Amino acid sequence: MSKNANLQERKIAAVARGQGNMYPVYVDRAENAEIWDVEGNRYIDFGAGIAVTNTGHSHPKVVKAVVEQVQRFSHTCVMVNPYESSVALAEHLNRLAPGPSPKKSIFVSTGAEAVENAIKIARAHTGRRGVIAFNGGFHGRTNMTMGLTGKITPYKNLFGPFPAEIYHAPFPSELHGVTTKESIKAIQNMFKADIAPSDVAAILIEPIQGEGGFYPAPDDLLVELRAICDEHDIVLICDEIQTGFGRTGRWFATEKSGIEPDLVTMAKGIAGGYPIAAVVGKSEIMDSPLPGGLGGTYGGSPVACAAALAVIDIIEQENLIARSNIIGEQFSQRLNAIKNRHPSLVGEIRITGSMIAMELVKNGDADNPNPELIQKLIAGAADAGLILLSCGFYGNVMRFLPALTMSDEIIKEGLDLFDTLFDASVG
Repeated sequence: MSKNANLQERKIAAVARGQGNMYPVYVDRAENAEIWDVEGNRYIDFGAGIAVTNTGHSHPKVVKAVVEQVQRFSHTCVMVNPYESSVALAEHLNRLAPGPSPKKSIFVSTGAEAVENAIKIARAHTGRRGVIAFNGGFHGRTNMTMGLTGKITPYKNLFGPFPAEIYHAPFPSELHGVTTKESIKAIQNMFKADIAPSDVAAILIEPIQGEGGFYPAPDDLLVELRAICDEHDIVLICDEIQTGFGRTGRWFATEKSGIEPDLVTMAKGIAGGYPIAAVVGKSEIMDSPLPGGLGGTYGGSPVACAAALAVIDIIEQENLIARSNIIGEQFSQRLNAIKNRHPSLVGEIRITGSMIAMELVKNGDADNPNPELIQKLIAGAADAGLILLSCGFYGNVMRFLPALTMSDEIIKEGLDLFDTLFDASVG
């Protein structure tokens, strides 16, 4: 039996089935955009740990920062004995967050915690209870964030009941015929039929849906939401957990629309693989909870803060925002060539910076999803030497999240492999 197969057997026996794994491939080491398993097989990583290692696996500057921090101390709890790196990181995030208003930050450990705390802050600020989110959105696996997530299987199935006073609006998609006008009308109808705007604490939106299929929120939607929130004193929360830290060719995807959110949730790409998340927002809103109302034992880990400061330096010094757009252009050329070869199978290519999606359909029909082909591609990826991820409301979207440090040579090699895999998978 191979080492990978043996480890998978041990994993199945030891770990609850709910925490599954896409590939029975066990990592031995990784460098930048390449992974080697315990049997010595090499893979080109088009997933970046789900948009986490934006600066590549084990970037030398991140490794150096982490080693130096661990040698000094690994934990004191930022709410007991804080440290300069947490203050410096908050200052950087306040500077980078979209919009000119004075900002403040808090640190937690996961994206779900960030979203949950953003809701807490919005409720404390407004004294209201209701929250509006969007169909297809994904915000985490805690009870509150499952309620906010707009997709049942696998995230919500078997896990209810969920918190009350959560409402979902349709998310615009040109491919599927849902317009901004329809989304806004649905929210206005909610105000008439389900909850008064004076009872809504927050509207929560991903500027580009992640698990939902990499659909970008139209600029006019975000502008309309900003106006609704201003009119009714509702807190606008932008979930930038997957879209942040250069992934979309900007620090944060919201910047494209020109609006300023009240709160922004951040995680994933923030620290090169070390667990830290944040809520960053307008100071007067962030200060609404009482002292002690926000926090957590591991939130703002000194090791993760050191890594995050290194990541910010890397993105700025290595000009990875511009690089993100260049990578997106390279993927665009190759993936659109596949679309041209297989127009009945590829419904749409969506690319914003290095947040890249290929939606697969049947018979050229956007409303006839093709999750079977996605699963075939995923099943063949490891043998092809690739790490690929899927997503989408119907599980029919291939998403590509290359490291922003990925070289042109590795991009070409990886896309050559994907070309071959795709053609073989469709016969």
